[in-house]
Amino acid sequence: MIKKLVTTVAAGALFAGLTVAPVAFAQDATKPMDQPQTMQPAPDATAPADQAETKPPITETKPADMAQSNATYLTEQESDQIAASTYIGQSVYNAGDESIGEINDLIMKKDGGVEAAVIGVGGFLGLGEKDVAVPFDRITIAEQPNTDKLKLTTTETADTLKAAPEFKTKSQKIAEQNANQPVDTSTTSSTSTAPAQPQQ
Repeated sequence: MIKKLVTTVAAGALFAGLTVAPVAFAQDATKPMDQPQTMQPAPDATAPADQAETKPPITETKPADMAQSNATYLTEQESDQIAASTYIGQSVYNAGDESIGEINDLIMKKDGGVEAAVIGVGGFLGLGEKDVAVPFDRITIAEQPNTDKLKLTTTETADTLKAAPEFKTKSQKIAEQNANQPVDTSTTSSTSTAPAQPQQ
């Protein structure tokens, strides 16, 4: 009798679990049978149709795509390419083969290409030196044979560069703006007391 009761309760629980299951699983009929099928929950019948959740399809990166994207990377420097580090610290010479300063930085466009060379001019041992941004098309580049060294020349002179306006980077301009803004002293603590007025 107890064995029959236990069997009946177990069969009833199994039957209830199958008929009252909250999530039904559907098979995607558009996929061939040789591909693994994914179990997807059936749409919620209580949700309005315009609020149905849509998920983007999952895309996989194939080895052919990865090989194609790797083809766009440079693997070595070509003879017509110059690294920016090669320019930095290089002396710039005038037409009389006199050094008029050295390159401290390069200004580049966001979409590529060098806009100007920032040349440190004047001063002695870095003291009193100022930066001047010379348009890059005014600088001639000559490679030294059998080395990676360059000779940079320009039609500018030491005097024209000393008279030229000083170049300021974006960070220098922001620092100057922040330094020139007045300090807000209007906020005080509620527990502080005002200073005593001098007696006359």
